[in-house]
Amino acid sequence: MADDGRLDIAVEERVLDINDTIAAETRSELERRRIVAVDLIGAPGSGKTSLLETTLRALRGRRRPAVLVGDLATRRDGDRLARWCDQVVQISTGQGCHLEAHQVRDALTQVDLGAIDLLLIENVGNLICPVGFDLGQAATVGLFSLTEGDDKAAKHPYLVETADLLLLNKIDLAPYVTFDRETFERDVRLLNPSVPVLGVSAATAEGLDAWLDWLVAQAG
Repeated sequence: MADDGRLDIAVEERVLDINDTIAAETRSELERRRIVAVDLIGAPGSGKTSLLETTLRALRGRRRPAVLVGDLATRRDGDRLARWCDQVVQISTGQGCHLEAHQVRDALTQVDLGAIDLLLIENVGNLICPVGFDLGQAATVGLFSLTEGDDKAAKHPYLVETADLLLLNKIDLAPYVTFDRETFERDVRLLNPSVPVLGVSAATAEGLDAWLDWLVAQAG
């Protein structure tokens, strides 16, 4: 390796180039089939799986979803979601801290694409690594929660800058935690002035209608 790290940079760029090529092919195929893919990115414990459970229950009869679930290990999240969706594929990433385009492409071979119009991708619990890898999605949704603290948007600017929608989960806990929503939203606006921010509760379904309306609008 050169002293200035050029070899490392070249390898990383090559990996991203390959990923982006596969993602573009996936996006083209999904668009051809009129399937909208949404990549959900959030930290461990932010409530990604709980939100998807509530979402899938509410979408019954309105959309025809499939779900891809990324986890380092276990099938627990996939098993939870399979109670509410007929097509769920668990992707085990091992030591990988994010999903990559080839994993999504391979997982889609297990999905009946002719039977769906919405693809929900639950990325590995991480606010950093998943943002840099295109999966072929039509939209990226960033998920924060009150229990993580009101500084998380400022600390993870790349997700805020690239997200098409931000969800603030666990708003039912507002009376019990220290969270300054004005600070949170001010930090968001400094990074991304136009991104919508919706407050939701996976536990009580508070704010769920706005989230569902956004999803349905994406799927046409």
